[in-house]
Amino acid sequence: MLEYLQSKEQEMLFLLERLVNKDSGSHYKKGVDAIGKILSHEYKLLNFVVNTVEQTEVGNHLLIRHQEAKTPQIIILCHLDTVFSEGTAKDRHFTIRGSRAYGPGVIDMKGSLVTLLYALKALIEVGEEKAYHNVHILLNSDEEIGSTTSNVLIENMALGKRYALVMEPARPDGSIVSSRRGGGNYALRVYGKAAHAGISPEDGISAIEEISHKIIKLQQLNQFMNGVNVNVGIVRAGESANVICPYAEAYIDVRIDKMEQGILIDQEIRKICATANVPGAILELQGSINRNPMVKDEGTVRLLNVIQEAGEEIGIQIKDVSTGGNSDASFTSTVGVATIDGLGPIGGNAHSEDEYIEIPSLVERALLLAKVIKKLSE
Repeated sequence: MLEYLQSKEQEMLFLLERLVNKDSGSHYKKGVDAIGKILSHEYKLLNFVVNTVEQTEVGNHLLIRHQEAKTPQIIILCHLDTVFSEGTAKDRHFTIRGSRAYGPGVIDMKGSLVTLLYALKALIEVGEEKAYHNVHILLNSDEEIGSTTSNVLIENMALGKRYALVMEPARPDGSIVSSRRGGGNYALRVYGKAAHAGISPEDGISAIEEISHKIIKLQQLNQFMNGVNVNVGIVRAGESANVICPYAEAYIDVRIDKMEQGILIDQEIRKICATANVPGAILELQGSINRNPMVKDEGTVRLLNVIQEAGEEIGIQIKDVSTGGNSDASFTSTVGVATIDGLGPIGGNAHSEDEYIEIPSLVERALLLAKVIKKLSE
């Protein structure tokens, strides 16, 4: 498999360039679906069946399995979307500098889309039918915006599976992810009443004053030592200094270490936002805890051991880390499937102008993934 993948490195780079140079931001359905069509074609050439789950607001989700697969025990998750808006690829197209490639979404996670495809090609090349018949792949289109249309699909696909392999990129040092914090997002909107601040301030209802009360109370929910973090990260309000502000909005990020913390913190947020401090102000709260923690339980440890053994066989020492970031790994973990994340290639600076992938890791991580699939299928 190593020889095969090494012979295909330029081919992998060519496919990566095609994917990176197509915009596929979460809200740009046309671009996401274009990425999906490229990959659908590639999988169909390998005799994989691609089922499309049509969406209206975001890109379509793709369910992929070999035409002879019966009851695959491994679910593999990749996402088609990026965080970048339409036009980004034209302004900052795929480039190679030294041993790194750069471009929007190159590591999160278009590189993973390439390594997954070629890991399966390598298994097919050496005749490992038992392995490539044992995977059920989901390419979803909305991971970067919370997987709001695909989370139930992920959980339903995961039921009955033994292992979940999630293709978020490896850490810059090559580590994979064995646990993640859970969390959620909320939007608080406050409606007041405009009035001239000099002529008739008594006629106004300040949305800024009201939302200020709420921000202080929300920030007081933080329990850093216990693993609960609440952050009001964005606040928008006001049109002019001489106008009593009629509208304000705040966006809230929540992170938790334990599933039960999510229930309690959700209750507290809703309690705070249920009643106005400023008479006449109207409050509207949207959002929820949408990802439970990905837990490093006994099943995950056993899966990690298999991955580390596969790494040793190809000369790679695999370390694991915990991270505060969210991913779709939380959904498979929630339904009790042993889950490991960060199995994509190595890179860094995701979501930024300097996003990059380490080119040698395309072959390395495709080989690792193929070995893992093979070992899990024996």
